[in-house]
Amino acid sequence: MTKIGFVILTWNSENCIYNCLSSVFSLDSSKLCGKIIVIDNGSADRTVEQISKVIADHNGKSGFICDVHKLDRNCGTTVSRNIGLRSLINDDVDYICILDSDTIVNTDSILTLTDTLENDNMIGIIGPRMKDRHSVYQHSGRNLPTLTEKLCKVMPVNTLRKKGIQMEVSIPDQGHGCVPVGYLMSACWVMRKELLLEIGLLDEKIFYAPEDVDYCICCQKAGYSVQYCYDAEIIHEWQRLSRKKLFSKHNFEHIKGLVYMFFKHKYLFNTEKIEKIYKKNRKSVKR
Repeated sequence: MTKIGFVILTWNSENCIYNCLSSVFSLDSSKLCGKIIVIDNGSADRTVEQISKVIADHNGKSGFICDVHKLDRNCGTTVSRNIGLRSLINDDVDYICILDSDTIVNTDSILTLTDTLENDNMIGIIGPRMKDRHSVYQHSGRNLPTLTEKLCKVMPVNTLRKKGIQMEVSIPDQGHGCVPVGYLMSACWVMRKELLLEIGLLDEKIFYAPEDVDYCICCQKAGYSVQYCYDAEIIHEWQRLSRKKLFSKHNFEHIKGLVYMFFKHKYLFNTEKIEKIYKKNRKSVKR
């Protein structure tokens, strides 16, 4: 029996949280069990009502129990997720899955991810392939961002924007097994609980993004790889909040978070320094 804890963050998620939570509650209870921690970031819609409904609908029919934390305001991604992560530290789970509210998971994929971690203790964080309901795949495994890439992507010249996109993603659309990546979008991460104890919680100096990049860098600096798994697949109805409005709090916080991250990890135009630290510390990770 695989014991896993899920951390699900909601914010005005009434249109997707029922399906997301239902998919977790519906995981095969003969193979998977554990805890679900939902943190609501001060939703102003019917999100909390939908959470209560799905819990009632699955009461006593699942291998999972659910705790809900209701915040009175939007505290961003790091502070809120850390509430769930702290809660799971003392729970009887072996693995932790950070999950977005617009995802739908399945038993085979979760077991594939946990089994891969079980068989390779050099992997720190692993994530699945993700597609939307129209079967459009998303590039969730990416290279670590650089200032050059970010500048190219916002330039009003198509050739430069395409160059930025090419710099962002280097893995092929199709494949098998796992491949190392710079970072994984945090819509679905799976990791051992021991990793959380070793490298700590998410950096709360980042409000919204790029908390996923930062944590994956911390993982690699500790000597563990970040892996994208082709053999596990889930649905993700990607909201892409930062793309909807050019001038928005999300974009402002994203830019602020990038600046903070570049200074924190002391790189701008290339990631060679991080790669050297990873290779050096990888030798010291216990096998």
